[in-house]
Amino acid sequence: MTVSALGERSPGVPGVERLRRFGAGVADRVSRSLATIGRSARLALEMIRFAITDTFTLRLAGGEVIDQMWKLFKVTALPALLMAVPIGAEVSVQVGGVMDQVGANSLAGAASGLGVVNQGAPMAAGLLMSGAAASAIASDLGARSIREEIEAMRVIGVNPVQRLIVPRFLAMLAIAPALCVMIIASGVGAGLAIAANVNDVVPASFWQSFGTFATPTDLMFSVLKAVLFAFIVVVIASLRGLEAKGGPKGVANAVNASVVLSVLCIFMTNMAVSQLQAMFFPAQLA
Repeated sequence: MTVSALGERSPGVPGVERLRRFGAGVADRVSRSLATIGRSARLALEMIRFAITDTFTLRLAGGEVIDQMWKLFKVTALPALLMAVPIGAEVSVQVGGVMDQVGANSLAGAASGLGVVNQGAPMAAGLLMSGAAASAIASDLGARSIREEIEAMRVIGVNPVQRLIVPRFLAMLAIAPALCVMIIASGVGAGLAIAANVNDVVPASFWQSFGTFATPTDLMFSVLKAVLFAFIVVVIASLRGLEAKGGPKGVANAVNASVVLSVLCIFMTNMAVSQLQAMFFPAQLA
């Protein structure tokens, strides 16, 4: 607020200044966000390029891919089972109570088919990968970044994307369908157990309604979602790990950012793919 020649204060100048600073801050955040999206897209293209060229030129580190598959599978398999059973049981209990009131117990299998296969399994697999696998990737690459191992690799002519990220990328793509199928089997099995032992549903009736409403197209889209989620998780976690700075605190920030951003992108991707499925493959009886 300024003072004029007559000693009066001229209002409005601080408000304009605050508005200008706010606009500059928003523009800076938008610019940095667009730059991050650009770096993510460049990293994704580089990952895909190296994965294809190294596979066909037999330069791919197969042993490293298998080792990363085992490490990632170890941190996600047991949580997947522990998460799948409550999902299947919850769907069976909630839907079974409503169906019991309207006398439609025979449709309990349809609820498991539509709930677990279509949405529950891919989302559970994506959240597991964004939590456990993304943390492992971001922490490993972040620790290498703060110790300047990434820069040392670039100095000696070794591409860190080709050497470190591509094996994790291929390993994640390999275990994603396995996690999804494992969650489907466990979730549907838990739903069957609850429906048969609590709601007195005949198992044959459960499987008949399940096969009627759950089609191979639903399974295909469920696995496709899991693969897309794995791709997103690897890109985000790898970028955050490579750009980690500031010592252990920087690694912790990279891990937190990779988990939060992965979850957000997974929900958005799931909504988009589900909408495309509903548009081009409308639900119909098998």
